[in-house]
Amino acid sequence: MKYISTRGTAPVLTFEDAMLTGLARDGGLYVPETIPTMSKGDIAALAGLSYEEIAFRVMRPFIGDTFTDSEFADIIAKAYAGFGHDARAPLVQLGQNHFLLELFHGPTLAFKDFAMQLIGQLFQAALARRGEKVTIVGATSGDTGSAAIEAFRGLDAVDVFILFPHGRVSEVQRRQMTTPTESNVHALAMHGDFDDCQARLKDMFNDFEFRDGVRLAGVNSINWARVLAQVVYYFSSAVALGAPHREVSFTVPTGNFGDIFAGYIAKRMGLPIDKLVIATNQNDILHRTMTTGTYETMGVTPSISPSMDIQVSSNFERALFDVYGRDGNAVSQLMDDLKNKGSFDVSQGAIQGLRELFHSGRVSEDETSATIKDMFARTGEVLCPHSAIGAKVAVPHLGTTPMITLATAHPAKFPAAVKAACGQDAPLPPRMANLFARDERVTEVENDLTALETLVRERIAR
Repeated sequence: MKYISTRGTAPVLTFEDAMLTGLARDGGLYVPETIPTMSKGDIAALAGLSYEEIAFRVMRPFIGDTFTDSEFADIIAKAYAGFGHDARAPLVQLGQNHFLLELFHGPTLAFKDFAMQLIGQLFQAALARRGEKVTIVGATSGDTGSAAIEAFRGLDAVDVFILFPHGRVSEVQRRQMTTPTESNVHALAMHGDFDDCQARLKDMFNDFEFRDGVRLAGVNSINWARVLAQVVYYFSSAVALGAPHREVSFTVPTGNFGDIFAGYIAKRMGLPIDKLVIATNQNDILHRTMTTGTYETMGVTPSISPSMDIQVSSNFERALFDVYGRDGNAVSQLMDDLKNKGSFDVSQGAIQGLRELFHSGRVSEDETSATIKDMFARTGEVLCPHSAIGAKVAVPHLGTTPMITLATAHPAKFPAAVKAACGQDAPLPPRMANLFARDERVTEVENDLTALETLVRERIAR
């Protein structure tokens, strides 16, 4: 199994090298050269298996010879051992043919744990074998950072630096990043929004002298291993509702496009998915692009669903690569236009291809709060704002095909928004009950590449 860049000029890599590299050296994102497929029989055979067993069967073809079967099975077992539900990703019925996929039973109460706990174990195994050490830098709109810190805290072979937008994440999200005491983790509150954090991260990867000097690695959703881990719960939930003998649909609250791109990969692998529905908040660049055919950044407006406060959706590049016939030059031109002009026009053929693959919808702040209130009143389920956006956008797509809405975070991560919407407290699980009593350790930084690179060099030299 080989991996190629969406911009066409970076070296072709193995799974291990693509995982440890993160962003390709031409600025692109790594994707598999070919997508393995599963037959109906293969998918039917997943019924009744544990989440870990499904994960092994779905992901194994993408790994190549990086790990033996026993090594990979052990990595998966360690990754999900700390989840708070035996099913790992349980389904809850919201209404007729409408189901909620609870992806918040991991250590940091967000769907990012499914990928980050796995990638932490993958990194540890690969680096131990190589006898190497890396510096991980990540950018987060709230959940990726805490999941990365939880996955890599205390590991000798890794230093972790997480950039998050100062004052633009929830207090629970912030404290999950700033209260770990291990010396190898560093929470950096950067002035600006998430897109600024993501831009500085990409700048570091494109500064090859710095990148090579600190052995930079990335665990944002630019990393293919992150996307691969998320493919699994599409299979586990669909099979639980009758796949491959019936189709299923998914509605996915998304800002950076990684989670719904994983659904697209599941469909390419043979999972019978009818609809993949993109759900956005008021920062609706993905919905606007699907509607107008123009991808145009308009600035970020802070919301009660901060993990979706994004205008530069990195993983959208992977989808563009496919609908442009895997033409790296075409994708490079689009990304240059985005960088230089803040927008690009999707060609007629490509936007038609995207519309055949994805539906989309937008939810306002008032609609988000109203959905939280209504869902609690009708079902007793307390949704976080992101999950509520998914539930709202799913409604016009409900029908005879089961619809699975992804619940991407525990409501306790956004207690103020939940309380204001439905009057309910959303307490943290017992294992995190003392979060607000823990001391914080955070460094406030400016939106300045040179200053950030200097800070990273100084910290890893200690």
